[in-house]
Amino acid sequence: MAVRQILMFDDPALRAAAEPVTAFDRSLREVVKSLTATLRAGQGRAGLAAPQIGVPLRVIAYAVDGRSGHLVNPRLELAGRTVMADEACLSAPGVWWPRERSFSAVARGRDMYGKPVTLRAIGMLARVLQHEADHLDGVLFIDHLPDEEQRRFHSAIPR
Repeated sequence: MAVRQILMFDDPALRAAAEPVTAFDRSLREVVKSLTATLRAGQGRAGLAAPQIGVPLRVIAYAVDGRSGHLVNPRLELAGRTVMADEACLSAPGVWWPRERSFSAVARGRDMYGKPVTLRAIGMLARVLQHEADHLDGVLFIDHLPDEEQRRFHSAIPR
C-alpha cells in the first residue's frame, strides 16, 4: 500500500468525472489501500477521492471523528438544513474557505469487495462525503464560490 502524491487543485485530471467501478478485484483493493494510506499521511485526515491521487475511479476514503472507511461508487442523499463552515482540501493545502453544505447525508455504495454499504452522516462527516463526491464529478469546492471569492482563493494559494 503505497502513499501516493496528491494532485494539486489546478491539475486538469481533477476536472474529469471519475468512472464507475465495475470490477471488485485486487486492483481495486490496491487503489483503496493506497487511497487510505495517502489520506492517513496527508495533512487533513478528513477525506480523499481517488482522482486526487490520479486514479479516475469513483472511490473515496474518509477518516472523521473516529469513523473511517471507504466507499466505492457512492451515491449521496442530502437532507435537512444546510450549514456554513470553513472547508479545506488536500489538493489546496493550507487554505480554508467558507462553504455551505447539507448538515446530514446518507451515502450508499459498496466496499472494496462489492458488499453494499450505507453510511449515515451528520456534521463534519456529511461535509466530507459531499466534498469527496464532488471530486468524483470533477468539481472542486471553489467552483461553488462567487467569482470574487474564487479570485481571492487563487491569490491565497501558496506557490
